[in-house]
Amino acid sequence: MTQDELKQAVAREAIKYVVEDAGSGVGTGSTANCFIDELAKIKNRIDGAVASSQASADRLKSHGIRVVDLNSVNELPVYVDGADEITEHLAMIKGGGGALTREKIVAAVAQKFVCIADASKLVGVLGKFPLPVEVIPMARSHVGRELVRLGGQPELRQGFTTDNGNLILDVYGLSILDPLKLETEINNITGVVTNGLFAHRGADVLLLGTAAWVKTMVRK
Repeated sequence: MTQDELKQAVAREAIKYVVEDAGSGVGTGSTANCFIDELAKIKNRIDGAVASSQASADRLKSHGIRVVDLNSVNELPVYVDGADEITEHLAMIKGGGGALTREKIVAAVAQKFVCIADASKLVGVLGKFPLPVEVIPMARSHVGRELVRLGGQPELRQGFTTDNGNLILDVYGLSILDPLKLETEINNITGVVTNGLFAHRGADVLLLGTAAWVKTMVRK
């Protein structure tokens, strides 16, 4: 199976976690796009979707799926999104598409976080994929210096602004042995909005596309 076929396979499997007559949270990126396309097939059985980015909102609307403001939602049964890296403990690096802050917010509200990914995203230790950090523009240099002190090599994502009007520093050179600790340390740097470590709120379920089947892994 090609990588695209694996993404489509996990997206189809994720539909099983969607609650009828309720809203679903939807992530951002190529794998999440596959899920949106699958969600369109059952759009008459759901109450709408909360999008984690403008790009996902636009794709939902193109399928005729109602986009729901998170502020109008009391509870969200499920949030489905991809990952840039994920461990067997279901801690992740996310934010390659720059939507990490809104993704974290939707994940925080959701009762269940279902991660969909192909097998290439499963790693033993996080950090080969650069860790995105969303930063208030005036704090860019200060945050960069603090990230260097933590052992990283931050680079400004050129020509990119988040949906929130902020910048992204992509941090290279990290081997993240304690993602819970590092997530907290980075978030405590003044000027950081949030970082792309999803450890405190990791996935509850991982649907991993392999050559043979979709493997289901549950957070322990």
